[in-house]
Amino acid sequence: MTDLVVAGGGPAGLATALHAARAGLSVVVREPRPAPIDKACGEGLMPAAVARLAALGVDPAGRELRGIRYLSDGAAAEARFAVGPGRGVRRTVLQAALREAVDAAGVRVEPAKVVDVVQHASGVEVDGTPAAHLVVADGLHSPLRHRLGLGAPARGPRRFGLRRHVQVAPWTDLVEVHWADRAEAYVTPVGPGEVGVALLTSDRRPYADQLAAFPALLERIGGAPATSTVRGAGPLRQRTRRRVSGRVLLVGDAGGYIDALTGEGVSLALAQAEAAVDAVVAGRPDDYEARWRQIVRRYRLLTEALVLAASVPPLRRALVPTARALPGVFDAAVQQIGR
Repeated sequence: MTDLVVAGGGPAGLATALHAARAGLSVVVREPRPAPIDKACGEGLMPAAVARLAALGVDPAGRELRGIRYLSDGAAAEARFAVGPGRGVRRTVLQAALREAVDAAGVRVEPAKVVDVVQHASGVEVDGTPAAHLVVADGLHSPLRHRLGLGAPARGPRRFGLRRHVQVAPWTDLVEVHWADRAEAYVTPVGPGEVGVALLTSDRRPYADQLAAFPALLERIGGAPATSTVRGAGPLRQRTRRRVSGRVLLVGDAGGYIDALTGEGVSLALAQAEAAVDAVVAGRPDDYEARWRQIVRRYRLLTEALVLAASVPPLRRALVPTARALPGVFDAAVQQIGR
């Protein structure tokens, strides 16, 4: 019997597999998509994510990030990470680096998806193959989450993400967040001559139409050629009834998501991967639920507050001026995000 099957070969699933292999578990990853896997992502790794990857022996190439800058109507507020730099990394580069580490660890990655899950007191049958535990890490719209009855209706604003890269030299070592009336644009340096521009919005309009709401940013990137096509994701808000069902544990976006506004998705997924494996090794998978809540508590509080403020036009317009007027408060928020 395999100790652990991981459904999903994105960062959450591959990190889970690495932790499992280090703990001496036999582990198999099921992922039908060919590597490297791309997705709409802000691509800014917070300092905590860089540290967790380093602990796994993973060091993806990218561009050093020293902090976060908010911009709106000519006003700007910025704060630098006190705990060390983050890193702007193309999603494909991150996934490829994790996959290389998984291959080096001798973990088998099967080009197939998990379809059928049947639980018993002593284990899980995954498509007819016995395993002691299953980690579901199949993403934001996790088919397995819904198939297992763990999904729940999402309340709140329906927001979507769009991302494209352009060939232009980065002009800062900060993640820039440009605020407009109905969207934010996240500019992340990912290489010496490339930046990613991700939009978070509640509007279902084409990328170019929405980018027009950011004239200062458009002036920066001018007619720079695109180095990737537009990719989208959403709706971002996903709710889950619980993260543990018997011997099945949900990790990463499959376990629920609020919004990408703070850029902490990879950091949270890496922390959850380690916590899930710890619970499996201890023989107490139910412990993961409490640990998951502890990991996401600060993220959920901060992100819910920001999404709520962003959904009320007067509060949204006041966000950047307030951050500028209260630099200590903004700095404290950025330090929390970095950790």
